[in-house]
Amino acid sequence: MDTFTKITAILGLGAALVATTVFADSHAAENPAVAARHHQMQMVGYHIGVLGGIAKGEMEYDAEMVSAAASNLAALARMERATLWVAGTEQGAVEGSRAKAEIWSDPDGFAKKFDDLATAATALVDAGDAAAVGAGMGALGGSCKACHEAFRGPKN
Repeated sequence: MDTFTKITAILGLGAALVATTVFADSHAAENPAVAARHHQMQMVGYHIGVLGGIAKGEMEYDAEMVSAAASNLAALARMERATLWVAGTEQGAVEGSRAKAEIWSDPDGFAKKFDDLATAATALVDAGDAAAVGAGMGALGGSCKACHEAFRGPKN
């Protein structure tokens, strides 16, 4: 390896290290479990928005899109909660969390809410038209509402 190539490789490695350190430092105050579950809920909201747009006629019915959105919702609901819903990350204990302590005092009830979301989403996978999507949105929205009422605290 010639000197120029070595210097270029070292500079590239150094730039990557600096970028990684700056990124890590800028996010150090944010709890990674809380950030991850916020992203999980954003993805849930996105896919519900796709299905809702189809149900309302704001988006054209597309069987592939409905199936993908519903399947993704079911997968998000079935994600292993042990790494996202870490004890000690409830509202008031860490910045940005709206998770109620009931998540950990009633883990079976909390798991049931995610199971309800997965069931409602799975029921939409083969929805044959926009009306069928609309008919399934009640169960989907109801599962979200029930979980939020029981396990999500007010905005800080």
